Amino acid sequence: MKSIRFASIGFSHLAALGLVAACATTPAPRELLDARAAYSRAQAGPALQLEPASMHDAKVALDRAEQSYSDNSDSQATRDLAYIAERKAEVAEAQAGTALASQDAAQARARAEERMKTQLAQARAQAESERQARAVADQRARDALNNLSTVAADVAVKNDTRGTVITIPGSVLFGSGKSELLPGAQNSLEKVADALKDQQGNQIEVNGYADSTGTEQKNLQISQDRAEHVRDYLVAHGVSADNVKAQGFGASQPIADNGTAAGRAMNRRVEIVVHSQGEEQGQSPSEQWKHGADPDQQ
Repeated sequence: MKSIRFASIGFSHLAALGLVAACATTPAPRELLDARAAYSRAQAGPALQLEPASMHDAKVALDRAEQSYSDNSDSQATRDLAYIAERKAEVAEAQAGTALASQDAAQARARAEERMKTQLAQARAQAESERQARAVADQRARDALNNLSTVAADVAVKNDTRGTVITIPGSVLFGSGKSELLPGAQNSLEKVADALKDQQGNQIEVNGYADSTGTEQKNLQISQDRAEHVRDYLVAHGVSADNVKAQGFGASQPIADNGTAAGRAMNRRVEIVVHSQGEEQGQSPSEQWKHGADPDQQ
């Protein structure tokens, strides 16, 4: 009889142990597996550093799901808690991604601003260098014109509303009633050409004038021919052809009395007008004359 009771008790203990073993080996529900995977993925990324509070919430939620699973492996409560833990892990991962993108954008803006500052500084430095170079070139050009009257005794230089005016007496350049340059004229014109080579970008007018001797048509033609001969000489000696034009005005703009030989000699002249780039764009002497204005009287 005792043997039968011991056998019954042994069988009951074995059955209980079997139930415990079966519970311990019950697979975790899919929701808990997903929650574990989501947390591991978030933990492996930047979320721990960038979103520590959200990661803490996700860990607390996962621990609750794990505890529920330990208490009751196959319950709806475990599934619900695991679902919540998965969502919290995903939220932490998403927030970390947003924060990381924001950091990247901020760094990109900082780099772009730094590049802009560098480029702006380089542009300003280049502009200043160019300004200084232009200032040096302009000063050299002014000095070349202002020194003309020193290096060429027959040349007069003045500044008026038209710009810098270089006046060469006709007697130095041409024979009486002629438009071809005299051999001796080349000395003065060569010095003028050297000075005008530095006038890059400045418009230059070669204006020819005559005295009142002869007909109006003849005076106009000879003054035009003389202006063109001087222009051609300047171009042949290095002055840009694009910057120089010639115009004859005949006897229309005297600067002295045509009633005397000395006055007529002064009126037979060539004026080379250099219009500086800094001057306002206005009418040229030829345009002014066409409209009835006398440039020499402005």
